Amino acid sequence: MFYHLLKHVLLGPLLRLLFRPRIEGLENIPAHGAAIIAGNHLSFSDHFLMPAILKRRITFLAKAEYFTGPGIKGRLTAFFFRSAGQIPVDRSGKDAGRAALREGLAVLAEDELLGIYPEGTRSHDGRLYKGKVGVAAMALGAGVPVVPCAMVGTFEIQPPGQKIPNIRRVTIRFGRPLDFSRYAGMEGERAVLRAVTDEIMYAILELSGQEYVDRYAGEVKAEEEAERRKAERKKARRTSR
Repeated sequence: MFYHLLKHVLLGPLLRLLFRPRIEGLENIPAHGAAIIAGNHLSFSDHFLMPAILKRRITFLAKAEYFTGPGIKGRLTAFFFRSAGQIPVDRSGKDAGRAALREGLAVLAEDELLGIYPEGTRSHDGRLYKGKVGVAAMALGAGVPVVPCAMVGTFEIQPPGQKIPNIRRVTIRFGRPLDFSRYAGMEGERAVLRAVTDEIMYAILELSGQEYVDRYAGEVKAEEEAERRKAERKKARRTSR
């Protein structure tokens, strides 16, 4: 009930008024039945803008950190994300992938829409990064189509680290559903999962027009953070001399 209250009364109308999203390809969203919406992830705002414009309810797999924050703020954040249809997934440890797969398949078994960001994390620089194969495993395991989605302009309204978004227009594009029924029963083959994931990422790339990086975003982020810390240590040593 609170999901529909947020979408139709409290948050949805406000988001549509402020950001005036241009919607392209909405007819590509199935009117009924299970499907995966796989999109790029540029901003914290993505979690709310896409659901606000869809006619159907969509459930996202979200990182568990959104649900485990301390204090009143943490509890309110967790309540908000749960009410907005988000499912927490622990991304740490060897069983993280299995947990996400299990949760995603459960949503699809209910003939609902499942939202996934194949990159696994927000882009820190606006580029599109290599997708993780979980999206392919869910698509093949559930036998459902994948609708590619591109959020355009959300990086500019709320880049990483910015709490209050800038008010400007954004575009949300949906591509034609991708059918992977030719790979039925092959979800256990790594090469097939990689091929399906790459096809999904290419479809997102065509819609978004982003620069593509054939590496995982998390790896690049970690390397850049290590370089930043290394530079800070060098600067501190020079200053102390």
